[in-house]
Amino acid sequence: MAAAASRTVWVNGPIVVGAGPAGLSVAACLRERGVPSVVLDRADCIASLWQRRTYDRLRLHLPRRFCELPGMPFPAHYPEYPTKRQFVEYLQAYADRAGVEPRFNQAVTSARYDEAAGLWRVRAEDVLASTSTTEYIGRWLVVATGENAERVVPEFEGARDFAGPVSHVAEYKCGEAYRGKRVLVVGCGNSGMEVCLDLCDHGALPSMVVRGSVHVLPREMLGVATFSVAVFLLRFLPLRLVDAVLVLLARLFLGDLERLGIRRPACGGPLQLKNARGRTPVLDIGALARIRSGHVRVVPGIRRLFRGGAELQDGRRVAADAVILATGYHSNVPQWLKGSDFFTEEGYPRVAFPHGWKGESGLYSVGFTRRGLSGVSSDAVKVAQDIAVEWEKQTSKR
Repeated sequence: MAAAASRTVWVNGPIVVGAGPAGLSVAACLRERGVPSVVLDRADCIASLWQRRTYDRLRLHLPRRFCELPGMPFPAHYPEYPTKRQFVEYLQAYADRAGVEPRFNQAVTSARYDEAAGLWRVRAEDVLASTSTTEYIGRWLVVATGENAERVVPEFEGARDFAGPVSHVAEYKCGEAYRGKRVLVVGCGNSGMEVCLDLCDHGALPSMVVRGSVHVLPREMLGVATFSVAVFLLRFLPLRLVDAVLVLLARLFLGDLERLGIRRPACGGPLQLKNARGRTPVLDIGALARIRSGHVRVVPGIRRLFRGGAELQDGRRVAADAVILATGYHSNVPQWLKGSDFFTEEGYPRVAFPHGWKGESGLYSVGFTRRGLSGVSSDAVKVAQDIAVEWEKQTSKR
């Protein structure tokens, strides 16, 4: 039997779980419409993924105009691809301007709809005092914990025998600590590619593990952002044809990547796979040049680790002093949202974009569209508008 909460808090408005871009966006949009909310987050700051679990050289992968939150453009002096620090400063300014003050160190352990009362009951533990819990009760629940809540950490045979450190990319900040060392980077997504590039810049010797296929696109073509080209083409052509154009342009600008050990998916274009499975195409910012020059070695999947390195799927062995897992993140919603089938076992809304933002009984989601910050903004506006209508109905009856 669950222990009684230390205290109970009535929320006069939506309960928003998550203080990243999604939670801040929906709280700001709600406030603009006169609807109060309570934002909960297990971390001690806003956007903890960006502040605590990203590498120093990170920049937004898309042009800034595609990454703005509702109602507030980036400062005019920001570059086309803002840095990690600039983006965090933008988010803090966004929260300050909207008057959003999240309740930090509140780790939500369960959220359940009380049919009898017609209310949501959200239980949260105080991270700084594990014996202290609070039950937040309110009419609406907004799930805004995002697609990148928990690390994906694969298990490898022989991991205990490996002599060096095995860490997730969430712990990686800069390649200086790896200078002169042989580093095995597991994963060839944007993080894996950029970490390899950063390691090269700091005198390390990286090998990148490519287990499957991946779409790699140039970030820009003749000075124009590839994503801008895609958005423009989607106004006139179906997604399938736009994907075909992007793959053709990638081949023209990047050449034959199979010679480098990087295979494109046999089925599904870059946008189709991103929308359907969340497989983000890699936007190259220099890693391919390092692969061609031999500074980054591309190797197949790992069969097992041993003391001084790894045995690969093709039987070869590669020496390594450290392993960095650029294996991504996943949603954690199924771990704490109880009694609802709105989300799949993987933690995504069952209803596809653009209709996956609204569930039943006052349940909403923001930031699970697989469309980055533009998807976050789209969801936030819709959710706030919908809740505001119900809010006005309820307040007019009082």
